[in-house]
Amino acid sequence: MGHREDLLEGAKRCLLAKGFAATTARDIVKESGTNLASIGYHYGSKDALLAQAYVALVGEVSDAFEGSERLLADTPPGSLERFEAVWSNIIATMREPGSMWRLSIEIVAMGDRLPAVREHLAKAQREAMRALVPLFMGGQEEQVPEEAVDTLGGFYYTLMMGLITHYNFDPDSAPDAEALTAGLRRVIAGTGAGERAGGGGG
Repeated sequence: MGHREDLLEGAKRCLLAKGFAATTARDIVKESGTNLASIGYHYGSKDALLAQAYVALVGEVSDAFEGSERLLADTPPGSLERFEAVWSNIIATMREPGSMWRLSIEIVAMGDRLPAVREHLAKAQREAMRALVPLFMGGQEEQVPEEAVDTLGGFYYTLMMGLITHYNFDPDSAPDAEALTAGLRRVIAGTGAGERAGGGGG
Protein backbone atom coordinates (compact mmCIF):
# COMPACT_ATOMS: atom_id res chain seq x y z
CA MET A 1 0.00 0.00 0.00
CA GLY A 2 1.03 3.61 -0.56
CA HIS A 3 1.04 6.33 2.08
CA ARG A 4 -2.57 7.31 1.30
CA GLU A 5 -3.88 3.81 2.02
CA ASP A 6 -1.53 3.37 5.00
CA LEU A 7 -2.83 6.60 6.52
CA LEU A 8 -6.45 5.55 6.06
CA GLU A 9 -5.89 2.15 7.66
CA GLY A 10 -3.93 3.72 10.51
CA ALA A 11 -6.65 6.32 11.09
CA LYS A 12 -9.30 3.59 11.22
CA ARG A 13 -7.37 1.73 13.90
CA CYS A 14 -6.87 4.94 15.89
CA LEU A 15 -10.57 5.78 15.72
CA LEU A 16 -11.54 2.39 17.06
CA ALA A 17 -8.95 2.56 19.83
CA LYS A 18 -9.18 6.21 20.92
CA GLY A 19 -12.13 7.91 19.25
CA PHE A 20 -12.21 11.06 17.13
CA ALA A 21 -11.31 13.80 19.64
CA ALA A 22 -8.48 11.91 21.33
CA THR A 23 -6.70 10.86 18.13
CA THR A 24 -3.77 13.11 17.21
CA ALA A 25 -1.91 13.41 13.93
CA ARG A 26 1.11 11.83 15.62
CA ASP A 27 -1.02 8.86 16.67
CA ILE A 28 -1.99 8.27 13.04
CA VAL A 29 1.60 8.66 11.84
CA LYS A 30 2.83 6.18 14.43
CA GLU A 31 0.09 3.68 13.63
CA SER A 32 0.51 3.97 9.86
CA GLY A 33 4.31 4.20 9.67
CA THR A 34 4.14 7.38 7.58
CA ASN A 35 4.96 11.03 8.35
CA LEU A 36 3.11 14.19 9.31
CA ALA A 37 3.57 15.86 5.93
CA SER A 38 1.80 12.98 4.17
CA ILE A 39 -1.45 13.70 6.04
CA GLY A 40 -1.68 17.20 4.57
CA TYR A 41 -0.54 16.04 1.15
CA HIS A 42 -3.07 13.23 0.80
CA TYR A 43 -6.04 14.42 2.89
CA GLY A 44 -5.58 18.11 3.62
CA SER A 45 -5.93 17.77 7.38
CA LYS A 46 -6.09 15.26 10.20
CA ASP A 47 -9.81 15.85 10.67
CA ALA A 48 -10.54 15.26 6.99
CA LEU A 49 -8.57 12.01 7.16
CA LEU A 50 -10.47 10.89 10.25
CA ALA A 51 -13.78 11.71 8.55
CA GLN A 52 -12.89 9.52 5.59
CA ALA A 53 -11.70 6.79 7.93
CA TYR A 54 -15.04 6.89 9.74
CA VAL A 55 -16.96 6.63 6.46
CA ALA A 56 -14.79 3.66 5.49
CA LEU A 57 -15.53 1.95 8.81
CA VAL A 58 -19.26 2.47 8.31
CA GLY A 59 -18.98 0.97 4.83
CA GLU A 60 -17.25 -2.10 6.22
CA VAL A 61 -19.78 -2.76 8.97
CA SER A 62 -22.72 -2.05 6.65
CA ASP A 63 -21.71 -5.07 4.56
CA ALA A 64 -23.15 -7.13 7.41
CA PHE A 65 -26.57 -5.51 7.11
CA GLU A 66 -27.73 -7.91 4.41
CA GLY A 67 -26.68 -10.93 6.46
CA SER A 68 -27.14 -14.22 4.68
CA GLU A 69 -28.37 -13.97 1.11
CA ARG A 70 -30.86 -16.72 1.82
CA LEU A 71 -32.41 -14.73 4.69
CA LEU A 72 -33.22 -11.79 2.45
CA ALA A 73 -34.16 -14.05 -0.43
CA ASP A 74 -36.85 -15.60 1.77
CA THR A 75 -38.34 -12.22 2.79
CA PRO A 76 -40.27 -10.25 0.13
CA PRO A 77 -39.01 -6.69 -0.48
CA GLY A 78 -41.15 -4.13 1.31
CA SER A 79 -42.61 -6.70 3.71
CA LEU A 80 -42.62 -6.63 7.49
CA GLU A 81 -40.62 -9.86 7.36
CA ARG A 82 -37.87 -8.08 5.41
CA PHE A 83 -38.08 -5.14 7.81
CA GLU A 84 -37.47 -7.43 10.77
CA ALA A 85 -34.72 -9.42 9.05
CA VAL A 86 -32.69 -6.36 8.07
CA TRP A 87 -33.02 -4.71 11.47
CA SER A 88 -31.96 -7.94 13.11
CA ASN A 89 -28.73 -7.80 11.09
CA ILE A 90 -28.15 -4.10 11.80
CA ILE A 91 -28.77 -4.47 15.52
CA ALA A 92 -26.33 -7.38 15.67
CA THR A 93 -23.53 -4.98 14.67
CA MET A 94 -24.51 -2.65 17.52
CA ARG A 95 -24.34 -5.45 20.07
CA GLU A 96 -20.80 -6.47 19.17
CA PRO A 97 -18.14 -5.69 21.80
CA GLY A 98 -16.30 -2.49 20.90
CA SER A 99 -18.90 -1.54 18.30
CA MET A 100 -17.70 1.32 16.12
CA TRP A 101 -21.14 2.91 16.28
CA ARG A 102 -20.11 4.78 19.45
CA LEU A 103 -18.07 6.97 17.10
CA SER A 104 -21.31 8.19 15.56
CA ILE A 105 -22.39 9.70 18.86
CA GLU A 106 -19.05 11.43 19.33
CA ILE A 107 -18.98 12.85 15.80
CA VAL A 108 -22.54 14.15 16.01
CA ALA A 109 -21.69 15.90 19.27
CA MET A 110 -18.59 17.49 17.70
CA GLY A 111 -20.27 18.54 14.47
CA ASP A 112 -20.56 22.27 15.18
CA ARG A 113 -16.87 22.49 16.02
CA LEU A 114 -15.77 20.77 12.83
CA PRO A 115 -17.62 22.46 9.93
CA ALA A 116 -15.40 20.98 7.21
CA VAL A 117 -15.82 17.47 8.59
CA ARG A 118 -19.53 18.04 9.04
CA GLU A 119 -19.92 18.92 5.36
CA HIS A 120 -18.01 15.81 4.30
CA LEU A 121 -20.07 13.56 6.55
CA ALA A 122 -23.34 15.18 5.47
CA LYS A 123 -22.65 13.98 1.93
CA ALA A 124 -21.83 10.51 3.23
CA GLN A 125 -25.06 10.54 5.23
CA ARG A 126 -27.06 11.15 2.07
CA GLU A 127 -25.45 8.15 0.42
CA ALA A 128 -26.15 6.03 3.48
CA MET A 129 -29.82 6.98 3.25
CA ARG A 130 -29.81 5.93 -0.40
CA ALA A 131 -28.12 2.61 0.37
CA LEU A 132 -30.68 1.66 3.03
CA VAL A 133 -33.65 1.84 0.66
CA PRO A 134 -32.88 -1.25 -1.48
CA LEU A 135 -31.99 -3.25 1.63
CA PHE A 136 -35.61 -3.00 2.73
CA MET A 137 -37.42 -2.43 -0.56
CA GLY A 138 -35.31 -4.33 -3.10
CA GLY A 139 -33.88 -2.97 -6.32
CA GLN A 140 -30.53 -1.35 -7.04
CA GLU A 141 -28.97 1.53 -5.13
CA GLU A 142 -28.21 3.53 -8.28
CA GLN A 143 -31.88 3.37 -9.27
CA VAL A 144 -33.28 4.81 -6.01
CA PRO A 145 -35.09 8.10 -6.85
CA GLU A 146 -34.36 11.21 -4.80
CA GLU A 147 -37.91 11.22 -3.41
CA ALA A 148 -37.34 7.75 -1.95
CA VAL A 149 -34.03 8.89 -0.44
CA ASP A 150 -35.82 11.81 1.23
CA THR A 151 -38.69 9.73 2.59
CA LEU A 152 -37.83 6.04 2.96
CA GLY A 153 -34.10 6.62 3.28
CA GLY A 154 -34.64 9.36 5.82
CA PHE A 155 -37.02 7.16 7.81
CA TYR A 156 -34.64 4.20 7.96
CA TYR A 157 -31.60 6.38 8.69
CA THR A 158 -33.35 8.27 11.49
CA LEU A 159 -34.45 5.00 13.05
CA MET A 160 -30.90 3.65 12.80
CA MET A 161 -29.40 6.74 14.48
CA GLY A 162 -31.96 6.45 17.27
CA LEU A 163 -31.00 2.82 17.78
CA ILE A 164 -27.30 3.69 17.83
CA THR A 165 -27.97 6.22 20.57
CA HIS A 166 -30.10 3.79 22.57
CA TYR A 167 -27.58 0.93 22.31
CA ASN A 168 -24.74 3.23 23.38
CA PHE A 169 -26.52 4.63 26.43
CA ASP A 170 -28.73 1.76 27.60
CA PRO A 171 -28.30 -1.42 25.56
CA ASP A 172 -30.32 -3.54 27.99
CA SER A 173 -33.52 -1.62 27.28
CA ALA A 174 -32.93 -1.05 23.55
CA PRO A 175 -35.55 -2.67 21.28
CA ASP A 176 -34.68 -5.69 19.19
CA ALA A 177 -35.87 -6.26 15.62
CA GLU A 178 -38.99 -8.08 16.78
CA ALA A 179 -40.01 -5.16 18.99
CA LEU A 180 -39.39 -2.66 16.18
CA THR A 181 -41.55 -4.69 13.84
CA ALA A 182 -44.31 -4.98 16.43
CA GLY A 183 -44.18 -1.21 16.82
CA LEU A 184 -44.48 -0.68 13.09
CA ARG A 185 -47.46 -3.05 12.97
CA ARG A 186 -49.18 -0.92 15.61
CA VAL A 187 -48.41 2.27 13.68
CA ILE A 188 -49.91 0.77 10.52
CA ALA A 189 -52.98 -0.40 12.43
CA GLY A 190 -53.33 2.99 14.07
CA THR A 191 -53.54 4.74 10.72
CA GLY A 192 -56.39 2.46 9.66
CA ALA A 193 -54.19 0.98 6.98
CA GLY A 194 -53.54 -2.33 8.70
CA GLU A 195 -55.91 -4.39 6.59
CA ARG A 196 -54.86 -2.69 3.34
CA ALA A 197 -51.15 -3.01 4.10
CA GLY A 198 -51.29 -6.76 4.61
CA GLY A 199 -47.75 -8.08 4.86
CA GLY A 200 -46.17 -4.91 3.50
CA GLY A 201 -45.01 -1.83 5.31
CA GLY A 202 -41.21 -2.12 5.54
